[in-house]
This record gives sequence, structure tokens and C-alpha cells, in this order.
Amino acid sequence: MMQNSYDDSPTLYLVPTPIGNFSDMTLRAIDILKSVNYILCEDTRTSSILLKHFDINKPLISCHEFNEDKIKEKVLNLLRDGNNLALITDQGSPVINDPGYVVSKFVIQNGFNVVGLPGATAFVPALMMSGLNPNRFLYYGFLNVHHKKRVEELNFLKNLPYTIIFYEAPHRVLDMLKDLFDVFGDRNISIAREISKVHEEVVRDSLSNVLNNLPNIKGEYVIIVDGNYDTVDFSSLSIYDHVKLYLTDLSEMDAIKKVAKERNLPKSVVYKEYMEVKKG
Repeated sequence: MMQNSYDDSPTLYLVPTPIGNFSDMTLRAIDILKSVNYILCEDTRTSSILLKHFDINKPLISCHEFNEDKIKEKVLNLLRDGNNLALITDQGSPVINDPGYVVSKFVIQNGFNVVGLPGATAFVPALMMSGLNPNRFLYYGFLNVHHKKRVEELNFLKNLPYTIIFYEAPHRVLDMLKDLFDVFGDRNISIAREISKVHEEVVRDSLSNVLNNLPNIKGEYVIIVDGNYDTVDFSSLSIYDHVKLYLTDLSEMDAIKKVAKERNLPKSVVYKEYMEVKKG
């Protein structure tokens, strides 16, 4: 019998499922799914294939982007009745560009435990094998599907000194990459598709070369782009946050020197303000 988490009260577990390879299912995920009383799933037909593969037979409750708000009370009542529940989506980690946020937030607000399990998600392996700086990154997910709105979003992101991660559907990837080139310029990029599947492919090149030699447009894409490390406008950052930006790669004093140079300020001014905030 599964031990309830934290304070031994009923729990909603957010359980990642494989994004293409059943072998990526964790032992803990299988154990949780076999132990809970109910499983919330994005598509009962898709989830039934996975659950049958692992010999898991539990009552299923449909939970997708169009009904989350409607079923959250039902989920809460099941927890109040002493049930443990798991929430899975068709592929990957719940909540991350998938259903689960509305229900899990509602459960948290009403005092029950929500536990997220480690597991499959597309952007982590894509970042690991991208060859781009992984120390500071921004996961953005899907851009707007409309050209004008997409360009507005990209203009908001273009000066950030972080590696940026996007998701894109195959029928929009070419238009998205063209907009990316127009707004960001010719940066280093990694494009991964079909991660963990038979036809997994990763392309690492400049954005201009990728546009001229785009691989087969099939499968879901994870697009990772170099941050802007040359012409960054740091005016929106406090001095403290600006210094922290470099602490992964530099010592504290070297980071302070770098910030002083970039802001054209005396090192003593940067040091004083940084230390005041740090000490609280």
C-alpha cells in the first residue's frame, strides 16, 4: 500500500509519461499509478494504451484543457473522501504545456498535497544535447500562432542574455524560424525533433544555415536559440540581479567588475549596492 506524502493526507500526484519510448517510464511512476485510486488523463484512449502496457488497471477520469475548470470540484471531493489521485497527460510532464495547472492549483488552494514526479519532458534532453549554454535558460514554450503577435513576443525576448527554448508544431515551424531570423538575427540554434523515438534528429547550426537546409518537417520540434550576449540592454535589471546573472561562471568580484564595466559605473558603486541588497 502506498504511503501518502508529507502529512499522510490524500495526494494528487503529477506523473510524467514517456514522450516516445515506453522504457523512459520510471519505476516510481509505475508504482504510483498502480497505487492511486483514480487516474486523471488527457485522453482516455491514449492513456489506456500506456496503462495496459504496464498492467495498470484503475478508473480513469478525463482531464483536458477544455474541462479542467469543470472537474476540479470532483477532484477535490475525491481527495476529501480519502482518495489518492494521479494526473497524466498524453506525453511528457503534466502542467508543462499540458493540462494539469488548473486542477493542481485548485487542490493546493484547498490544502491538499500536490506532488510532482521527475520524468520525461522534451525540453530537458533537447537542451542537454543542444551544445548551447545550459547555465541560464528561459523556457518559453509555444509562441503565438499569428505572425504579428509572434513577432511582438520575439521582440520582447530578443535582448535577453539567456538561452531560449521554444516548442513548435511541424506545420508552423518554417514560419516561426523565418520570424526568429528576422527579429533575432543569425544566431546559433539547435533543433530537435522526435526525441526518444526511432527517428530522433538534432540539427545544430546557425539560423541562416538551418533555414536554407531545413530537415524533414515531421514531428514536434524543440527549438533552442543562443541568448543575446553582445548588445544586451541591462536597464531593466537591478544591479543586484545584473551581478547574479554572472555568478554561475564568474566569482563575485569578477561579476561586480563586469557589471561596472557594462553599466559604465565605478566598481565601488556596484559593490556597495550589490552588498546592501545581498545582506538584506
